Amino acid sequence: MAVTVSPKYQVVIPKDVRIAANVKPGTKFDVFNFGGRIEYVPIVHPRDLRGKFKGLSTRGLRDERDRM
Repeated sequence: MAVTVSPKYQVVIPKDVRIAANVKPGTKFDVFNFGGRIEYVPIVHPRDLRGKFKGLSTRGLRDERDRM
């Protein structure tokens, strides 16, 4: 799938990509350049991650002495 950069350097994200990535108007992105490849990564507020990792075991991630 190809997109075109407008004279104002804007790009339209195709609808199927927007839906798959859950992109809504106002979504903010971090933009990275990796050797000529451009990546847009949605910025997620930590509070929006609450409950995403339900059931994840945290055992063994920290030493007991770190918790004191």
